Amino acid sequence: MAVGCFTLMKGWQLPGAIAGIAILGILGAAFTALLYAAPLPSLMGILKDAYLQHVIGFSLKQASLSALLAVGIAVPIARALQRRHFFGKTLLLRLASMTLILPVLVAVFGLLTVYGREGWLALLCHRLGIHYSFSPYGLSGILLAHVFFNLPLATRLLLQALQQIPTEQRQLAAQLGITGWNLFRFLEWPWIKRQLVPAFVLIFMLCFTSFAIVLTLGGGPQATTLELAIFQALNFDYDPGRAALLALVQLVCCGGLLLFSHWLTPVGAHDVSLRQHWRPRVEGIWGAIIDSIAILVLILLLIPPLIAVAVAGIGPQTLSALSDPALWQAVILSLKIALVAGGCSVALTLMLLWTSREYHRRALSGWASTIDACAMIILAVPSIVLATGAFLILNQTIGIDSSPAALVILINTLMALPYASKLLNGPMRDLANQYSHLCLSLDIHGWQRLRRIELPALRQPLLQAFAFASLMSMGDFGVIALFGSQDFQTLPFYLYQQMGAYRTQQAAVTALLLLLLCFLFFILIESLADRHADR
Repeated sequence: MAVGCFTLMKGWQLPGAIAGIAILGILGAAFTALLYAAPLPSLMGILKDAYLQHVIGFSLKQASLSALLAVGIAVPIARALQRRHFFGKTLLLRLASMTLILPVLVAVFGLLTVYGREGWLALLCHRLGIHYSFSPYGLSGILLAHVFFNLPLATRLLLQALQQIPTEQRQLAAQLGITGWNLFRFLEWPWIKRQLVPAFVLIFMLCFTSFAIVLTLGGGPQATTLELAIFQALNFDYDPGRAALLALVQLVCCGGLLLFSHWLTPVGAHDVSLRQHWRPRVEGIWGAIIDSIAILVLILLLIPPLIAVAVAGIGPQTLSALSDPALWQAVILSLKIALVAGGCSVALTLMLLWTSREYHRRALSGWASTIDACAMIILAVPSIVLATGAFLILNQTIGIDSSPAALVILINTLMALPYASKLLNGPMRDLANQYSHLCLSLDIHGWQRLRRIELPALRQPLLQAFAFASLMSMGDFGVIALFGSQDFQTLPFYLYQQMGAYRTQQAAVTALLLLLLCFLFFILIESLADRHADR
């Protein structure tokens, strides 16, 4: 029956249909396995649970505050980075892009070293005679960590929107003498608004489903999210039915917000300029002060925690820790999983967006939103729920293999889809708006259009999406926590074992190595992307 349905589809419908059905089938199987593992508890009984109400309320509160802070601060930072050109700007942008895919344990270690009660900032305040009262635990610590991870993401998305403003529009604004607030209101805001709601929704769902940050910085039952409650139900209480119901509540919340985002977000593509990028001239002392403060905020947020990781990892123990063969086995396994998962994620994203874009061009917004939701719905499904569902399915059928690399790659591929989709969605629509009529007149379609037109023009965003997906897989800990063992351990799992065994010095070296691998890999991909952008 499915084959018959596929034969009735047109060529541009097949990629998205195949990818969407595969994604929904995997998610449905994982969730069904949870429901089948235990009888579903009483719905009204759980919804009346005061603790569950507190968990839902705190999840919404911390996610809303985190998203508002990240997106709100990102607007002046993105404008400053777009208008100002200074030494180290490229490196700062690459560091900003890396924060999303930094391993959480590495970043939390750096944040605690800087902002902890005995951290660098506390010592500085003590020497200056200033009372330091900030606590890196509880709501304040969660917000700090979420802003650290998501402010650079919001900045990158908004900066990309500003860079897409056609040169002709900027030249016209300069000729008319439009500057300051009027320039922001009439020229930049329409383009920023295009990415504002999607960026807020993406960051909200990232924070709403946050697990490792809340686990390490939550500080107790008062700071517990739905994701952490699901983990507790699965690992401490072993109550799959309750975990499935909590996941359903999370799915409804995030799914509703996703539909709201699609309703508010404009779907039309904008014109793209073929001229060289316009370098705006910003005059006035107040503009320079505001831009300098915005850039300084980004630098002070990003750089000190990364320096803290580097300082802790360099010492007498470095050479002995690097000589451990198990460390390099973990590095090789992490790289293999990351590269395969990154490639698969980009391929699936292309299939979804190709069909979604064609639906949009035919004014079939309902079908287009359905295809788009197949990628974004991953954010509403906790990785631990997906991994646990897969574990239950395999455990009750063929059993868990001693090296479940394929399963880890599959889950990491799915978890990276929303980020790859955000990076490729805008460029693919703009490209279609620019070349669709030409391709139609030349009878270039299907595979020939993808090979000759799409892939060469999309090399820069494709490489960026591949870098994000690969490095997210390299730094993932949530999935490997269920499937890792002494014979199958990635670098984050190896780091977790060292921290659990109180091998602090060796763990610092492993954290630094993981940070350097992510940084060097990302610089390599970004350099290739910039080279293609210049072409």
